[in-house]
Amino acid sequence: MDAVIKPLRAGKSLEAKASDAKAAEFHPAELDPSEFLAAAVQPDQPRPSRAEAEQAVQTLLAYIGENVEREGLLDTPRRVIEAYDELFQGYHQCPAEVLNRTFGETAGYDDFVLVRDISFTSHCEHHVMPFYGKAHIAYTPVERVVGLSKLARLVDIFGRRLQTQEHLTAQIAAAVDEVLKPRGVAVMIEAEHTCMSVRGIGKQGATTFTSRYTGMFRDNPAEQARFMSMIRGRG
Repeated sequence: MDAVIKPLRAGKSLEAKASDAKAAEFHPAELDPSEFLAAAVQPDQPRPSRAEAEQAVQTLLAYIGENVEREGLLDTPRRVIEAYDELFQGYHQCPAEVLNRTFGETAGYDDFVLVRDISFTSHCEHHVMPFYGKAHIAYTPVERVVGLSKLARLVDIFGRRLQTQEHLTAQIAAAVDEVLKPRGVAVMIEAEHTCMSVRGIGKQGATTFTSRYTGMFRDNPAEQARFMSMIRGRG
């Protein structure tokens, strides 16, 4: 939530008041389409070898004081890299391809489509620790709709990259908005971050909420309220 703190000073000019009002206006940042429409890693992009990656894991194990030669850790570097291949496969997947197949048989449907409670797991880019929760996505189609499973796959693609929750929310909304060209998009994510619950301040159960609206959802508070009501099961 953005807040504007005004000094306790009387007698502001009309120009100063106008400046304050302008500063308080919210303008969502525009994302570079290349970051949410294409795979993040290209086939010819230089990368360390698998052997180098496994050696890096071995170095970290030695750093924390482990004996990397003991039986229980002999295969750990290999297992960790295999897990990374699975957990971060989103770098090699293309969001636009997931959303490109649409269907036109909608019988003139003109309300929004909501898929709620899409479970996901991602990793924060600051500590490489998991955060997990649910994503809720709504969009108001123009003539054509996308398969419902594609929205869940989109969440997985972006989730299986190093992320912040705020960036994840913005990327999902931007991809749906750019590819489907709907009248509006609403995305809300609720998640628990283990970098907050397991380490650091250690507050288990704390939930972070983020949202992003475009088009009719951004411009119409009533539609935002209806979206939130349906997420909570009251609609």
